[in-house]
Amino acid sequence: MNDLEFVQRCINDEKLAWVQFIEKYSRFIYSYIHGVLSIKNYHPNRDISGDIFQEIFIFLRKDNFKKLKSFKAKNGCSLSSWLKPVVANFTIDYLRRQKDYISIDEEVDPGLSIKEIISDNKPLADDEALLQEKLSTLEDCIELLDLDDKLFIELNINKGLALDEVRQLLSISRGAVDMRKSRIVQRLKECFKTKGFALES
Repeated sequence: MNDLEFVQRCINDEKLAWVQFIEKYSRFIYSYIHGVLSIKNYHPNRDISGDIFQEIFIFLRKDNFKKLKSFKAKNGCSLSSWLKPVVANFTIDYLRRQKDYISIDEEVDPGLSIKEIISDNKPLADDEALLQEKLSTLEDCIELLDLDDKLFIELNINKGLALDEVRQLLSISRGAVDMRKSRIVQRLKECFKTKGFALES
């Protein structure tokens, strides 16, 4: 039974399948929560980790397994790989909801930016339609990236993690982070060109 079939059994609310899901991925999810908390300089403790852990499973079952239904195993994506950004996003959002959470990050690191990707280095045109077209094209191009690059963009752009935080979460060197950032930007710009946008290198 592959991951997609397994998820379908969970979505069908087969109790045994959901129990197996919890047994199989509990340790993985808990460890990833702990990793995100450490990277965000939030001292991991059993209470906060446990709260997030419990809520993630509730989140996955919420609204008739709405989130879990979005797993499609595209391009050979495994369930564990799909869970990484889900857990990271949920944990970061949870921390942002905590009134007593104060980030002590000192590094100012812009990482990737939408402007860096879609800028054509020309005077800004007052053309909302063109901007929307570019953003739509960007979404299409991001969809063509592999899973690791999508996770990088999700963490760095959507969740605002500094590159050093991304490095820690992905367990790669800072040099590898810089190389991946450069590669992602280049791939997205090349994709833009194939879609009719003449961006400068």
